[in-house]
Amino acid sequence: MFAPLRTSLVAAALMLPLPAVADPSFWAHEWPQTDFETTNIESWAEIISGGPPKDGIPAIDDPEFLPLAEAPFIERSEPVMVLELPGETPRAYPVRYLIWHEIVNDEVGGIPVAVTFCPLCNSGVVFDRRTEAGVLDFGVSGKLRNSDMIMFDRQTESWWQQATGVGIVGELTGMELTMLPGWLEGMGSFRDRNPGALVMAEPQGFFRDYGRNPYAGYDSSARPFLYDGENPPNDIPPLVRVVRVEARAWPLTRLSEAGEIREAGVVLSWTSGQASALDHQQIAWGQDVGNVRVRDGQGQDVVHDVMFAFAFHAFWPEGEWMLGE
Repeated sequence: MFAPLRTSLVAAALMLPLPAVADPSFWAHEWPQTDFETTNIESWAEIISGGPPKDGIPAIDDPEFLPLAEAPFIERSEPVMVLELPGETPRAYPVRYLIWHEIVNDEVGGIPVAVTFCPLCNSGVVFDRRTEAGVLDFGVSGKLRNSDMIMFDRQTESWWQQATGVGIVGELTGMELTMLPGWLEGMGSFRDRNPGALVMAEPQGFFRDYGRNPYAGYDSSARPFLYDGENPPNDIPPLVRVVRVEARAWPLTRLSEAGEIREAGVVLSWTSGQASALDHQQIAWGQDVGNVRVRDGQGQDVVHDVMFAFAFHAFWPEGEWMLGE
């Protein structure tokens, strides 16, 4: 089962009751190396199958890159995950690929990284793959928790929460991956800033309709896919985007109206020019959700995520909502 099947599951799940959940004894045949005796989740009911099996959504390993001038044209509005490590050529990972693969295992300047995007939470995070247990390679488990992708490492088959980077099941439970500054940005904005950049080439050997959104209309869904947790406080709709910095969340609506916000030791800025990957059937035609940058007082990029409000509330239930006056 691949991502197109999940598309139909999304539509069905918005209308039907949640299915019965499995338990470790049911999963053991698919995950013989996973230590299900070790976990930090309160109940196995928190974990639900998203449809595809392990590796049913295939992560990309050792991606190829092209100079921006040689890369196939991508519309200015199309979102890309951006990684600009100091001293390294900036790289763009088009969401037209990430939406079908969700994880890219790469190495930049000698640093092994995992570039991740969970469509169901609109969560885009870059992790350093170096840990106390060695360098890890990640795949997509096919499982969801609070509608967020559960990753797994191929070394121990421990399970990891994509939104937080924390191990939740298996030998590496409790270990936390280091997040690196990375962000979603419109291709045009990235291209204008970095004419000498690199762009991830189209993955080969997969039959995917790159450029199409397999989650068309998800932005305007009544509720998140396979999520039965609490809605956010303050009457914030669950599928409104928020800018998360650590355990604080700024509604994107507030930031887009202000253009710039200086609070809590960070500077958040917004400019137009990025299409939502989860709106129209063609990613490039999605509504403009804009570009967000977050920097500290010295102008250095700060780790952040632009995610749906329900996901922030689910993983940071005691988090601070930055609503302004």
